Amino acid sequence: MKATKASIDAFLASRKLAIAGVSRDPKKFGYQVFKQMQEKGFEVYPVNPETDMIDGNPCFRSIGSLPLNVHSLLIVTGKKQTRGIVAEAIAKGIDNIWIQQMSDTPEAIELAGSRPLNLVTGECILMHTNPVTGFHKFHRNIRRFFGRMPK
Repeated sequence: MKATKASIDAFLASRKLAIAGVSRDPKKFGYQVFKQMQEKGFEVYPVNPETDMIDGNPCFRSIGSLPLNVHSLLIVTGKKQTRGIVAEAIAKGIDNIWIQQMSDTPEAIELAGSRPLNLVTGECILMHTNPVTGFHKFHRNIRRFFGRMPK
């Protein structure tokens, strides 16, 4: 299932999202995406089963413990956890899911694709949330030049 510009725009329209796979380690991608999404003005709900706080922010130990008004989920977990996270999200009623590239699996995509929800896969969220900076800006510009951005 290929991401489209419409599915990406629909995901980003909600400025409130949970992120499954947020790390306490500032060197890990899960931590970096959490901080950057906060800096970009998103209301972020970190999910990590190992902690109650990340940088002074309340952290949720499971998808099921998220507030009811959170309908968007970014998944940045390891591949082994992704399908389970998708299943939890569906059970919670989350209908806007982005599975970060390198976290996606055929089983997770199949499960999410079998439900009436907005699904984004195979893309890096940091290439699509403005302002795009650093390596992500360079990568986005290369993809644009070669016509490889979602349409």
